Amino acid sequence: MSLDYIPLEMDSNTIQTNIQAIRDAVPEHVTLVAVSKTQTLDAIASAYAEGIRDFGENRVTELVEKADAFPDDVRWHAIGHLQTNKAKIVAPLSHLIHAVDSTRIYEALAQHKNASPLDVLLQVHIAEETSKFGFLEDALRELFALPGNDTFGNTSIRIKGLMGMATYTKDTTQIAKEFKGLRSLFEELAPSMGANFDTLSMGMSGDWNIAIDEGSTMIRVGSAIFGART
Repeated sequence: MSLDYIPLEMDSNTIQTNIQAIRDAVPEHVTLVAVSKTQTLDAIASAYAEGIRDFGENRVTELVEKADAFPDDVRWHAIGHLQTNKAKIVAPLSHLIHAVDSTRIYEALAQHKNASPLDVLLQVHIAEETSKFGFLEDALRELFALPGNDTFGNTSIRIKGLMGMATYTKDTTQIAKEFKGLRSLFEELAPSMGANFDTLSMGMSGDWNIAIDEGSTMIRVGSAIFGART
């Protein structure tokens, strides 16, 4: 496996302890996704042994390799920015695709044909960094306001909710404000989206506790489980 950086070694007992500590602090209604990108198969197996079944990957090659290595009860989450030419590879392997950040990606995923709809989240740009992807809030409102909501009307895709990443900062007030804004948008759109629109994914290793306070129903935690990366 080719990695840009190597995770620090962490034994299975430490992974077990980390998982238990997070579980003790996370409400039952919040889904914990263990971000396993760049992690070894052994590290993922340690988390699997602790009952983790939701794992997040942001590289297509790693997702393919790891999906082949683990039992079918693992729910793989595609969490990274997705290129349109990779959509047909990622779609059949993913329990949930987190980063539908443009209509182009949505349309590429809509080409996937399966017996059941493909579950996705729409990524919203809520951070100050321009390097982060996602729909701008006002642009997304305009798309949903189109007659018949045809922009996101493909029956092969089921929009489960929204995802957003806060600014990388130590200013917890700013982080909370960004998460609060995303929750507000989620609640604004929910009445027109139906019962399946039930997921608000926000919060990672450094800010998941703030995200939960602001209404997150899904957090994505990597280094707080597997250790820091170098």
